[in-house]
Amino acid sequence: MSLFQHSYYICVNFNAILYGVELVLYYLTMKRLLVRHGRTGPKPERFPIFSKWYSTASLLLITIYMSTEAVFGEEMWIVNDLFPGGADAWFNINAAVWYQTMGTAAFVVLNFMTDAFMASLWRCFETWKNVEVISPIAIISIPTILYTATWGLGIFELWASGSPGANILEGKARKAGLAYFSTTICLNIIVTALICGRLLFNAKRTYQDSSMRGDASKYTGATHIIIESALPYTMAGIAYLVSTGLNSGISILMGALYGMFACISPQLVILRMRIRHESHESGRTTRSTPIARSTITLPDLGSFCEDISLKELPPAHIV
Repeated sequence: MSLFQHSYYICVNFNAILYGVELVLYYLTMKRLLVRHGRTGPKPERFPIFSKWYSTASLLLITIYMSTEAVFGEEMWIVNDLFPGGADAWFNINAAVWYQTMGTAAFVVLNFMTDAFMASLWRCFETWKNVEVISPIAIISIPTILYTATWGLGIFELWASGSPGANILEGKARKAGLAYFSTTICLNIIVTALICGRLLFNAKRTYQDSSMRGDASKYTGATHIIIESALPYTMAGIAYLVSTGLNSGISILMGALYGMFACISPQLVILRMRIRHESHESGRTTRSTPIARSTITLPDLGSFCEDISLKELPPAHIV
């Protein structure tokens, strides 16, 4: 069995594992968003509404993608195991089957969504929008041009890979795919570098202020940088681009990782933003006082607290 066949088998298994991770992240995200939606009344925040639709659409698209990959593997190894020439010959003849084209289309649409909103342009704009020296519009101008180019290349890639008799590993389908993924991954690299650079700049500026030096870690923490910049998505894209350019058999595995992280990385961003927002909101509106091993949450009474005498309080350990 060829290296490509081994890689395809591992690809199907990795898809299943990472799909489970995506389901857990989706559940945690929707749980927080739905609870928050119930508390906001008739006028909920716009971002949670967008996040719910985006998360659901991403889950639907990645489900289509990984399902078609699994079905194609079953057809290749189980249903047609006695095909003349083996699995490689069957793949070369059926690479452009309709459900594979549907899976590729889901993959491309998911890339469009990820690049536009959670992992690229929008995140980059939000990160740079408070900079006074340079406009965030100027920062994202080149990424926007690249993103526009990915639309045309993505449509061309779908046409080339879905044409009768096409094979994603050779001919015009391979060239079209290489052009499309080169552009979109170049976009990912530029945006990731811009976001990481902005985070490190914020950390340096915060560290220079002695009163805020303790807050610098929130910009330089590994978790913060990895999630906020969608680094796994970009790194998987680079690995896929290199393996495809070398025409290596492991390109199918790298492509699967790239597709799964196109869904997981934005989901991590949404979940982290929601957790951070809730923590900030909770810390701003409530304060806790430990009394007899229990915590009582008191409203912020402002100046009225000055009229309360400590003698009126029950014996307690006051911090």
